[in-house]
Amino acid sequence: MKKIKITAIALLIGVGSLFATETNKFDAPTKEIRNQIIDLLGTPDFVVQDEMTVLISFTFSSNGEIVVLNVNSSNKDVLNFIRENLNYKAINNPGEKDKLYTIPLKISEV
Repeated sequence: MKKIKITAIALLIGVGSLFATETNKFDAPTKEIRNQIIDLLGTPDFVVQDEMTVLISFTFSSNGEIVVLNVNSSNKDVLNFIRENLNYKAINNPGEKDKLYTIPLKISEV
């Protein structure tokens, strides 16, 4: 009986700590930041054959500039386009410095 009680308590503590941990490691940027990023990107200067969605991970420098950390695409045109148009560009009302942001970006044919 004593083992059952100890096991039940351990199970409750384990489940409680599971729910207490933060599941989302990335904070969603505000709509204002997202809109400014979309304005910076504009339209792609390459031919888009298929619609694709890429995730862009970025942070802000101490000067309020966007620092692109990762773009999950194997398409070199997409990588270059995002890096050229976003990396080290300043926006109005940037997010917190050194905080990781991730936004999805849909690229489709115009």
